[in-house]
Amino acid sequence: MENLTFDLAKSSLRELNQLLHKDAKDGKLGKVTVLNPDGAHNIAVGLDCPVEVEVQGHAGYYVGGMNKIATITVMGSAGTGVGENMMSGKVHVKGFASNGAGASAHGGLLVIDGDAGLRCGISLKGGDIVVGGSVGSFSAFMAQAGRMVICGDAGDALGDSLYEAVLYVRGNIKTLGSDAQIEPMSQADLDTVADLLAQAGLKHDPKGFKRIASKRELYHWNVDANQEY
Repeated sequence: MENLTFDLAKSSLRELNQLLHKDAKDGKLGKVTVLNPDGAHNIAVGLDCPVEVEVQGHAGYYVGGMNKIATITVMGSAGTGVGENMMSGKVHVKGFASNGAGASAHGGLLVIDGDAGLRCGISLKGGDIVVGGSVGSFSAFMAQAGRMVICGDAGDALGDSLYEAVLYVRGNIKTLGSDAQIEPMSQADLDTVADLLAQAGLKHDPKGFKRIASKRELYHWNVDANQEY
């Protein structure tokens, strides 16, 4: 398979994505290196083949969105919605990520070496997210399944309306959201954190993390709660 360099200063984003959806899917490309992204939106969106994409710089909105099988690395930072609705594969941001990173991800692994903004992992549906830094408020809001490892701090309302997703936080949590609680770490939790940290290339002691999961009090309507949760 061929390795290719694509310069967005000389060719259009449409041409890049057409290349990735056609030639890469045909098995002609092993790796595509993208030069001069300059914060362009929708880079490498909707890929469904085992191609490797390396973005040499900063990416805009939705880089790696709807990813399936592909491995996408952003050597800089990423805008809103990186890895949004990802199905499988891996998206790795070497810098920071803006709001909504990994939103609604069904599978795969999203790694952010730096901090992530508001609502990281919102409505997570089965993917794994590892953040080397901190996350903003309302991260993992309504997260239904999957796992998040946060090596730094978490903002307000972490895990608000959490379902079956499990969060692991190494730093301080400003506040927990409705129906979220800290639980004891089991050996299975320690093994999970160790495995996800290894996949992300991060070295921390799993024993330094806290487990956050749902109290399951919002699963059914409680007429006696008087809407106070």
